[in-house]
Amino acid sequence: MMGVTEKKGESLRRGLEPRHIMLMAMAGMIGTGIFKGSGDTLSIAGPSVTIAYLVCGLILFIVMVALAEMAIAFPGLNMQHLMYKAFGFRVSIMIGWLYWINWMIVTVVEVLAAGSFLNYWFPGVPLWLLAGLCGLFIIMINLFQVSLYGEFEFWFAGIKIGAIIVFIILGFLILFGVIQGPTGPADPVKNLFGYGGFFPNGVGGMVSALLVVIYSYGGSELIGLTVNEARDVEHVLPKVIKTVVTRVAMFYILPIIIICSLMPWNSVSATESSPFVQVFEAVGLPGVPHLMNFVLLTAVLSAGNSGIYATTRTLYAMAERGEAPRFARKLTKRGVPLGGIGLTAGFLAAGVVLAYLSPNQIINQLMSIPGFTISLVWIAICLAELKLRPNYDRLPFFRMVGFPYMTIIGAAALSLIFITFVLNPANLVGTLTCLGIMTFLIIISFYIRPEQKPATGKTSSDDD
Repeated sequence: MMGVTEKKGESLRRGLEPRHIMLMAMAGMIGTGIFKGSGDTLSIAGPSVTIAYLVCGLILFIVMVALAEMAIAFPGLNMQHLMYKAFGFRVSIMIGWLYWINWMIVTVVEVLAAGSFLNYWFPGVPLWLLAGLCGLFIIMINLFQVSLYGEFEFWFAGIKIGAIIVFIILGFLILFGVIQGPTGPADPVKNLFGYGGFFPNGVGGMVSALLVVIYSYGGSELIGLTVNEARDVEHVLPKVIKTVVTRVAMFYILPIIIICSLMPWNSVSATESSPFVQVFEAVGLPGVPHLMNFVLLTAVLSAGNSGIYATTRTLYAMAERGEAPRFARKLTKRGVPLGGIGLTAGFLAAGVVLAYLSPNQIINQLMSIPGFTISLVWIAICLAELKLRPNYDRLPFFRMVGFPYMTIIGAAALSLIFITFVLNPANLVGTLTCLGIMTFLIIISFYIRPEQKPATGKTSSDDD
């Protein structure tokens, strides 16, 4: 039986190596958003979605640099602690729970997506059963000590990153006629510009896709939760930031361009299998769709694995200050937050029930919510940097260039995307759900009292 502790001296253990953190940051943002959600973004914006991925990639860079700068300036404080330090208890609890809800929904989506990929091979088995088995699998992985979890995630993430590289290579070989399917050579110019043009739904279509794209990139800020379990953070984080952001173009923009070049954007289904599988089915390469589907399965399981890490560590950080139930502080003897994993497992079970009730629409309905929540979290990160920069003991060697203007541009762009989402009638259900969540969090922030303040660094005046 696994030993459980809640002793005052117990804490999360530093077991993550630099290579673990780098792959975790990339793994967190390479999942359902690109493998499944790319079908949605193509149906919304057509080929112009590549511009949306580029714009959001620039915003992502600003957010990650801001987060890394603060983590280096205040050693030992993870993202949740930084929110407390910048804005006090009330805002901290709202952002903390919002981030937990975001990752909880993302994890449910990833598990449901994993079940849908299994449906490709087992069409007669219900989605809820396959998703339930996938959820149980990643829960078991997270019960290992963090070093083993990091090792597992390292190889898990490596598979899906390698798969995208293979997809890009095969895509270019097909485009240049080296490999040719039974349908004949591809016509990239016609596919990109011949079906309504590069902006088939206008600039408005491209803008509407931004929120789904932000959902796709969500997870990169996961590095802000690893600082208490990582070694040599000051040197690791800058390297991770530079590596992750420069590879966004490779892992998102290039695959989307290849998909749009190999087949008409309006023939990519947003409801069937992944667009990656659909492309290889369309060009008729034997066996490749099955291989790609296997890789996509491991990809979303990896993203779900990162999701459970994020939810449990966020809960643990909040429980330390009384912002979450005390049971979230319970650790196993291996330093794993058992209480948080138990709560996460309960919500995964709820997701399985939703898959039973609405198997055809549940994934698309849930995917609109994390884009909303991650926008607010990213805005909070930018504002926290603006607030905390004057309080640094010394300016970190790795910092935001063009401060405060770049940070303000990032926060303003995210705010504009957020407002566009709220005002779009097509997002009514997602908007009402998210506004309901925020209203609830604002209310409970007035009733919960902190147990203690962060142990490291100066704290801002509390706002209650």
